[in-house]
Amino acid sequence: MLTFLADWYRLAGAAYRLTRYDALIPREYAHLLPMSMRALGAATRLGAKRKQQGRTLRPGERLAAAFEGMGPAYVKLGQLMATRPDIIGFEMAKDLARLQDKMPPFSREEAVRALEKTFGKPLDDLFTEFSEPIAAASIAQVHKAALKDGRPVAVKILRPAIEKTAEREFRAFARAATQIERMGEAAKRLEPVKFIETLRDAATVELDLRMEAGAASIMADSLKEKGKVRAPEVIWPFSARRILTLEWVDGIPVNDLEAIEKAGVDRKALAAQIMQVFLTQALHEGFFHADMHQGNMLIDHQGRLVLIDFGIMGRLDEVTRHTFAQILHGFITRDYHRTAQVHFDAGYIDPSYQVDAFAQALRAVGEPLYGRNADAVDMSRVLQQLFDVTDLFDMHLRPELLLLQRTMVAVEGVARMLHPSINMWDTARPIVKAYLENEIGPQKQLERLRDAANKAAEIAPHLPDYLQTIARASERLADERSNSARQTALAQDLSKATKLIAIALWFAGMGAIILAAAIILR
Repeated sequence: MLTFLADWYRLAGAAYRLTRYDALIPREYAHLLPMSMRALGAATRLGAKRKQQGRTLRPGERLAAAFEGMGPAYVKLGQLMATRPDIIGFEMAKDLARLQDKMPPFSREEAVRALEKTFGKPLDDLFTEFSEPIAAASIAQVHKAALKDGRPVAVKILRPAIEKTAEREFRAFARAATQIERMGEAAKRLEPVKFIETLRDAATVELDLRMEAGAASIMADSLKEKGKVRAPEVIWPFSARRILTLEWVDGIPVNDLEAIEKAGVDRKALAAQIMQVFLTQALHEGFFHADMHQGNMLIDHQGRLVLIDFGIMGRLDEVTRHTFAQILHGFITRDYHRTAQVHFDAGYIDPSYQVDAFAQALRAVGEPLYGRNADAVDMSRVLQQLFDVTDLFDMHLRPELLLLQRTMVAVEGVARMLHPSINMWDTARPIVKAYLENEIGPQKQLERLRDAANKAAEIAPHLPDYLQTIARASERLADERSNSARQTALAQDLSKATKLIAIALWFAGMGAIILAAAIILR
């Protein structure tokens, strides 16, 4: 009961702050609501902050301003909402995309206490230098320090008691999401509970900096061979659950266009590189940086792209990657029927709908894009049409694709900023083509055949055991016919054993075919 009251008290406090910015029932949307809600909205916006520097702020700008002064979960909620223009509209999504994860820093003294408690040593035994906070976000802040050998490092430290704060906020979110989902089919289709679960899971990973250290290490190894893109090295002796220490990287932020020009960096090539790095990670490796906004990318003194901040990472299994690649390839090659079929095969569309009808709808979305550069395409209109299509065919939110969608939006925005006339399809084509060729090529097929042969070899020695199991089950079944309960159990044993023998025989039969194919393809 106390938890219930605490959650609703916390939500009421958040609602009050939103009213101070006219972001709870914004004036711009009040006419769409019943009279009682309009009256409530009018009352709540009395004295609200609607202007800044003499300009009336848009609803999304006001919502972002309200979230910035709230807890970490609200900042993350706003950032994730920015990836769902189908729900909140494109103007608001664009405004929330600018939501800066910036908060007042906690003191250097608190940071030092956290370091000394974690590593059991005084600060002077850990670093020769340790700065005041140089950047502070909702979850952690960063200090610049120097190791005993003189190497500069970045030290990221979680905010005091941030885990408990986030737990309370997400618990309240979950309670509110459950109530929203009960409001009707339209609300249920948006799947608010899954939305909050995805947000909470991502934040939970962010709150354990060992996970970020592991992600940074994987990314550094993955990018090591690519030459023109890299990730900073993890300093493992000075990293723990609440503290992460990385190699310090001096570089130019990718949104500093003037400095990039002065450094002689080809902005067009950089825009293409950023898109292709993301697609390579997502498709070929299934592990991608899921927070590739302009603040998390630098250009170092050697002209290399440097990815930083690995708190949010995305994973795609092989099936999802293949589906994603085929959808992209279908749009690139204008094979809309194949693209539609992929949606049905993956279960994204209910089979009660027609593939041809969905293909027709996708053609209406894809054709206006074909062969056109980014600056000639109004992405707001295209996305609105795409979301209208998904609504028409009752597509539900796919939580496993949420981070992918979020990153695609961010990467597309950075690429447009660097080179407005970039052709998205031409840029994506070689990465998608290479992935699909690898997936359906002879080498991949040979690997799958060999896997099947190995499985057959594992099962074959157990065939005599399966035959004996069937024989014993048959004997017991004959002896115990009078006991119906035991007869049922034995029949189940027999059925199970029969299935096992069938599988084993199938693998054994396939073995000869696989062996022959392996010889041919060798």
